[in-house]
Amino acid sequence: MKKFIKEFLHRGLLAAGGGPVVLAIVYGIIGKAGVVSSFSPDEVCLGILTVTLLAFTVAGMTSIYQVEKLPLIWAILIHGAGLYAVYILIYLLNGWLQHRLIPIAIFTAAFLAGYAVIWLIVYRITKNNTDKINQKLKNNP
Repeated sequence: MKKFIKEFLHRGLLAAGGGPVVLAIVYGIIGKAGVVSSFSPDEVCLGILTVTLLAFTVAGMTSIYQVEKLPLIWAILIHGAGLYAVYILIYLLNGWLQHRLIPIAIFTAAFLAGYAVIWLIVYRITKNNTDKINQKLKNNP
C-alpha cells in the first residue's frame, strides 16, 4: 500500500501543473469566442484549484495498475469509479454541469461510453501486440 501511495503522489504531482494550463486554454478560447467576457476572482480561484486537483487525481489514479495483487477487472473498475467521482465532483462544483437528473444522466452515459471505448481500444492494441510476440516466440524456438 505504501508503494501505491508513493506512486499515486508521484504521478499526481507530475501532472498537477498541467491542470491550470488546460484551464487557461479553455478560458482563453471561451473568451475569444465571446462566450464570456470576464471571470470573477472567485471563479478563477475555484477553477485553478479544482482543475489542479482533477489533474492530480486523474494522473495518480493510473497507479492502480501497478498493484500486482489486484485483478485487472478490479483495477479497471476502481480506476473508472475514481475518475467518474472526481470528474462529476469538479464539474458540479464549478457549475459546468447542472445539478439536475437529466444532465447528470447524460454526463454519466457519455462518461461510461467513452471509458468503455478507450478500454476496448487499449485491449485490442495490447492483444494484437501480445499475439505478435507469441507468434514470433512460436516461430523461433
